[in-house]
Amino acid sequence: MPSIWPITRNNFLMSKTQPHKARKRFGQNFLHDHGVIRRIVACIGPKKGQRLVEIGPGKGALTEGIISITERMDVVELDRDLIPILKVNLFRYPELTVHEADAMTFDFSSLAQEQAIRVVGNLPYNISTPLIFHLLSQASSIEDMHFMLQKEVVDRLAARPGDSLYGRLSVMAQYYCQVESLFIVGPESFDPAPKVDSAIVRMTPYKTLPYPVNNVKALENTVRIGFHQRRKTLRNNYKGVLSNDDFNALNIDPSLRPERLDVEDYVRIANFIHNKEA
Repeated sequence: MPSIWPITRNNFLMSKTQPHKARKRFGQNFLHDHGVIRRIVACIGPKKGQRLVEIGPGKGALTEGIISITERMDVVELDRDLIPILKVNLFRYPELTVHEADAMTFDFSSLAQEQAIRVVGNLPYNISTPLIFHLLSQASSIEDMHFMLQKEVVDRLAARPGDSLYGRLSVMAQYYCQVESLFIVGPESFDPAPKVDSAIVRMTPYKTLPYPVNNVKALENTVRIGFHQRRKTLRNNYKGVLSNDDFNALNIDPSLRPERLDVEDYVRIANFIHNKEA
């Protein structure tokens, strides 16, 4: 259930007299560069009437740029101490709904009863990959996603077969979504400044999956096995799972390394293994 925090005199005073210090355990780096914020909002292109959901709004810098256009918005914030600051900073927008919750377990599909949601956020680096997997499991309820992530994570999401960063995250993200790396954001745009570059990524779930798999769990397991030891060949990684005859039937060279296969290849392997075990 959403936690709606009223703007009381105590909340207001706390937000003014107790500046919030970024917490390492929440992976907090607050975006303060207004030029970058405007550029992100322009990339998102929010429109009035759309339902946007922000993960980790912090003090509301990006939130305000979006809700000033949409006039309503949901935000998911785990840090209880940030919520009164957020409510005061955005007191002009009564249609802001604050969900005090952990995004890692939050049911985003529950917000998509009337229309698909659009998800945005400056995601904590320490949980970005599992959080993306959590969101991909609800992709049918999501119109698109725009995230600020560590640049290396964005590079992994958008990597193509044969790239050194192409791996499990690349395959699963691209199974569900079209992935676009948009632009890089330097450390100086944050407080405190992280030690690495960040980047903005757009992920747009397919309305019709180009390569639908018979069983998603089978695909997840197939990709996990394939990249378990990425420097080894497919023959080694799938030892005991696929025989040489199976690779011949799939028309896949078992001497290849896992990063050489595309999403369609992994879907074919997953379907083959699933049917074989059925």
